[in-house]
Amino acid sequence: MTFYPEERIALFIDGSNLYASARALNVEIDYKKLLAEFTERGRLVRAFYYTALVEDQDYSPIRPLVDWLDYNGYTMVTKPAKEFTDPTGRRKVKGNMDIELAIDMLEISNSIDHAVLFSGDGDFRRLVEAVQRKGVRVTVVSSVKTNPPMIADELRRQADYFLDLKDLDMILNREGGHRRNSESEYEYYDDDEDFEELDERV
Repeated sequence: MTFYPEERIALFIDGSNLYASARALNVEIDYKKLLAEFTERGRLVRAFYYTALVEDQDYSPIRPLVDWLDYNGYTMVTKPAKEFTDPTGRRKVKGNMDIELAIDMLEISNSIDHAVLFSGDGDFRRLVEAVQRKGVRVTVVSSVKTNPPMIADELRRQADYFLDLKDLDMILNREGGHRRNSESEYEYYDDDEDFEELDERV
């Protein structure tokens, strides 16, 4: 992966997809270290973080993470998630942020040289192709070291560079195994963009 000190960089973090990859690798994301790492690699223009929120609750397990990121250099992009009960009686939350991420990347593409996409979702292949045509290089961060791989093959092929999340372990792994806060209360389903709530407090 090649970064140049003078190039303008933007990060696009698909929150649920990144969490699913990190969990599969048993990696704890330290978002402060993540931001510092890419700030050192070039001129960081923006770091977007995308997630859906269940808003009509007294307590949201992801809210502390969202608030921390919002105060510490990330641009938060959220929208209300849709909550429903499946036929077995289990509560599920559905939230898809693909459109929001795609619009932001296309809009900012004229102001950056390098986009870093934290997602393995194959639906982003055409988006990556579109910004590449504008002269933007694209690095995709996901993992092939999980079983099954977290990144779609078509997305990996389209990207200019692929960075396996496992190779960032020493940079991103939180010391002591303590979670600041994460999307750990949700189980991510890549096929239909569902989250299944695991926290009984909610």
